[in-house]
Amino acid sequence: MKVHRCWARLVIAPALLLAASWHSAAESLTVVSWGGAYEQATRRAVLEPFAAETGIDILVEVYNGGLAQVKTGNVHWDLVDLEMSDVLLGCDEGLLELVEAEDLAPAADSTPRQENFFPGTFTDCGGAFVLYSTIYAYNAESFPNKKPATMADLFDTEQLPGRRGMRRVAQANLEFALMADGVPISDVYATLGTGSGMARAFRKLDTIKDDIVWWETRAQNMFRALPINSEWWSDHADEVNERFSAWLAR
Repeated sequence: MKVHRCWARLVIAPALLLAASWHSAAESLTVVSWGGAYEQATRRAVLEPFAAETGIDILVEVYNGGLAQVKTGNVHWDLVDLEMSDVLLGCDEGLLELVEAEDLAPAADSTPRQENFFPGTFTDCGGAFVLYSTIYAYNAESFPNKKPATMADLFDTEQLPGRRGMRRVAQANLEFALMADGVPISDVYATLGTGSGMARAFRKLDTIKDDIVWWETRAQNMFRALPINSEWWSDHADEVNERFSAWLAR
């Protein structure tokens, strides 16, 4: 299951960024990302080359997603790495600047920039620049016999008992629930688009609610939310890899 992250400009920030024709007035740029291995990769692949080419200083801050900090009106960010759902919501609420496709610099092959986005990923207020997956991992020592192998196993607390560490958001969890309830992957979003499908996903989540340990922020490391001998974790693949590596090094 893959979802999108987007860049977006804030209404309250100076109109800088993104197209080569925009950056002449900027001396520095504050970019907000997610920290960890993901941010390090973004720095190397995007931010550092941009700074070297333009001479603009890039200042990076970390946040935990969502729009709460944006809604305060007391931020000094220029560019925010948001999840697609937050871009759509923030755009509808007038929290983000509109992005005109013709203002974007062309791609390396000179084609219009908007033609280089996957269908449906360029919005009025930003465009997707990365696809990522959400996975679950488990402590093998907790399952000496049968090992989890399917999404249904994540919800099977009778045969595979143990706490489930899950991020406190709708995205990914609702999809997990429907897949565990037997909905084919190709039909998940069509099902979620109906009232009955949404209710079905929540009913499935209800079956394990007493075993879920919710976590919310990147600073709230999963291994702090769950003791190290806990059974399950679910998160973005880059974060799981980073945290398991840190755990193994202890």
